[in-house]
Order: sequence, then C-alpha cells, then structure tokens
Amino acid sequence: MRAMITGHTKIYAIISDPVGHVRAPEVFNEFFAQHNCDAVLIPIHVAPEGLKAVLTAFRAMKNLGGFVVTVPHKTVTAALCDELGDAGRAIGSVNAVRREADGRLVGNMFDGAGFVAGLRAQGHDPAGRRALLVGGGGAAGAIAFALAEARVASLTIANRTRSKAEEIMARVTKFFPDRPIRVGTADPTGHDLGINATCLGLKAGDPLPIDTTLLTPSMIVAEIIMKPETTALLTAAKARGCAVHYGRHMLDKQITLIAGFFGAIGS
Repeated sequence: MRAMITGHTKIYAIISDPVGHVRAPEVFNEFFAQHNCDAVLIPIHVAPEGLKAVLTAFRAMKNLGGFVVTVPHKTVTAALCDELGDAGRAIGSVNAVRREADGRLVGNMFDGAGFVAGLRAQGHDPAGRRALLVGGGGAAGAIAFALAEARVASLTIANRTRSKAEEIMARVTKFFPDRPIRVGTADPTGHDLGINATCLGLKAGDPLPIDTTLLTPSMIVAEIIMKPETTALLTAAKARGCAVHYGRHMLDKQITLIAGFFGAIGS
C-alpha cells in the first residue's frame, strides 16, 4: 500500500474519453508503491473539445510531473506539445507527456519501445529477424519504428487499407533509410516474426489477422491484445508449433519506460 498523499506528492494523470475503462491508475499506482515513489496517477475525463484547455492548465500545475495519453487524444496532443521524442515525431502521436519545470510539454510514444522491450525480456530479440507487422494504426506505427530501431533484418507492413501501411513505411523510412521496409500482405511466408497490431482478436469470431495455415514452427507470433490473453491467433499459432508472445508483455515494459521518462522512479 502506498503512503498517504501529502502536499509533497507528485501528481500524474491519464487523459481519455471515456476514461472509466483505463487500467493506468491501478497499474501505475501499484508501480509507484513498489518503488517507494511519493506519487499518484489519477484519471481525467477530457472530451476532444476540452483538450487544449486542459493542456494549458497542466502547464501551470507545478506539482504535475506528466500524463499518459490514450484514445482519442494521442495525435492532437502530439501537435500541442513543445517537443517530441524521435518516436513521437516519426509517428505523429504520443502516449506520454512530461511536464518540465518551466511548463513546457515534452511528449513521446512508448507503444513500440514497450513492445520491443517485452520481446527481449521473453528471449525474442527482434534484431536480425524478418518481421511481418499487421496493422495500420498508431500502435502499428510505433511498433514499426521500434522494430526498425532494433535493427530487424527486414520489415513487411500489411494492412487492409494499403495507404495506411504506406504512410507508416514512409514515416519510419525517414528515420531509418537503410532499413529494408516494404508494404505487403498478411502472408507470413519468408518471415520469422509475425505481429498482430490490429484489433482483430478482441471479439470471438473475428477473422484471423495472419494466414495461420502458412505458419511454420520456426516462427514467433506476437500479439498486442491483452484481453483475451490467448487470442484465436495465438491459439492457432500454438497448434502450428510456433512460439507465441502475449500482449501483456508490452504493457508491463511500458510502465517502467514511461515512469522513467516522467522521472518518477526514485522520486
């Protein structure tokens, strides 16, 4: 159990619309307690039309250390920040913002870094692997950036709307022009790491994001979906003899990365 909140306690927040479903308060406050941080993270319900006003208020809050950003605010918040890290600039969205002492807001995206850190923690270093990434949203963009940064041997991006995959490829290639990145299909042939960065698998009956009939036992199949923990894709991959990687590992590693970005660890 964390210590009592006092006038010295550093405040962090998560902004979302709606906000009742978010897990960040439980996860971060448990993390703060485990690391003896005099800090607390609270949920704040912010509608899109109120976002700019809330960020202006955050700039003036001297005991605010930063805030987590989730749907639907990641892209607009990035545009309102004073500075962005490399991943945030490459993707055009952020999921964490640090408030500097002078009120400046510095944002970055940790979905990809958390995903890669989770892979490595489970013994699946992506360096030198031929990766297939399925998805065209913000999480897919962040993971594409992180995989390129981690020096995958090659990266294929597949999405039902091809233009979104092409946009991710273009953004990441600006930062990593020497990486072999292309837009392709969800055929895993020729890859040894397959990643689902779509929402397919959240609901029973969703179509499989990757053609699992083409999987071979040498492949690793990874999810970013956390509930259900074992999606239909992972079930099918296990049946084909593949190693599987669960979505929870991305969240677990993101907590530490974001807390470090905030400067909360050791506070």
